[in-house]
Amino acid sequence: MKTDLIAKAAELGFDICRVTVPNALPNAPSSLNAWLDSGYAGDMNWMLETRERRSNPSVLWPEANSIIMLGMNYGPESDALATLAIRNAGNISVYARNRDYHDIIKGKLKHLAQWLVSHSSDQASQIKVFVDTAPVMEKPLAEAAGLGWQGKHTNLVSRSHGSWLFLGSIFTTLVLEPDAAELDHCGSCRSCLDICPTNAFPAPYILDARRCISYLTIEHKGHIDRNLRGAMGNRIYGCDDCLAVCPWNKFAGAANEIKLIAREDMIAPALSQLAALDEQAFRQFFSGSPVKRIGYDRFLRNVLIAIGNSENAELAHLSAAKLDHASPLVRAMAVWSLARLLGADAIRQLAKKHQADETDMDVLEEWHIALEQSA
Repeated sequence: MKTDLIAKAAELGFDICRVTVPNALPNAPSSLNAWLDSGYAGDMNWMLETRERRSNPSVLWPEANSIIMLGMNYGPESDALATLAIRNAGNISVYARNRDYHDIIKGKLKHLAQWLVSHSSDQASQIKVFVDTAPVMEKPLAEAAGLGWQGKHTNLVSRSHGSWLFLGSIFTTLVLEPDAAELDHCGSCRSCLDICPTNAFPAPYILDARRCISYLTIEHKGHIDRNLRGAMGNRIYGCDDCLAVCPWNKFAGAANEIKLIAREDMIAPALSQLAALDEQAFRQFFSGSPVKRIGYDRFLRNVLIAIGNSENAELAHLSAAKLDHASPLVRAMAVWSLARLLGADAIRQLAKKHQADETDMDVLEEWHIALEQSA
């Protein structure tokens, strides 16, 4: 059964398939609680609410006997960091440059799970499939199953696929032979830690999400810390720095699943194009993409920060056009962006026109700082 399972997984496009057991993570509760209690989860309150189920698969589903962990390679065809140097373009994380992987992998997992039940001698067997949206610690489980190990950047690293693996899991009541866990092969390497633009790793194997650009641009709903905005560069959705520099990527190939291969217009879209999108055009351009999930206002927040970091005053009119936007989140970042691009006289003129009618305290604070800096 297990040999056939691995073959079927490969047929469906999965690059690796291994098995572990629900009690394979005895240290997970204490590790997760320590991380959450340190405040490193930021405002991801859903992680606090689900900590018990998240740290123990047997609490999530007591009937499960085996957990099948699967990985699908999404490696880029070219240097993932190349677009960071194109200051007039937005950088989108490799994983989000085409279709939403949740939809792709979940469909394949369901197919594999149905095959598993139909080919099992136990016709009463049950299954559940998960892709990143349930309280499942996928990376520790993948390590326990032997797919790879959690590197110092806290992401999974594979000896054959580097840092570019999407993960999915199938919980089942079937009893399958578990695989051996993978060992840590990071050694003394610190590449992923040293490249982080915002110093989001207080120690190896520990991530402070509150400083992570992926968290800030995707999960965080409010204003981004002023001290971190400059380090974001042109990253408008996610960040690949710590993944891309991993030496194990030399063994990784490009994605085979066509829906995971980057769309040409998503590799380095011009900031002028992105800032000009209205909400309907935003939804249309990012249809089927995970970028759409952050919503229009947060998307504009990220784009305006990138414009402010572009060092290109010719883009200032794009920020100025957002000074009357309905969202204070957008207006505040428009002010910050303009303060980075324009001279003192221009800032004072814009403040005279817009500041008097402003009622939001966060936006007013941005105006105050901009005027103070221009004095």
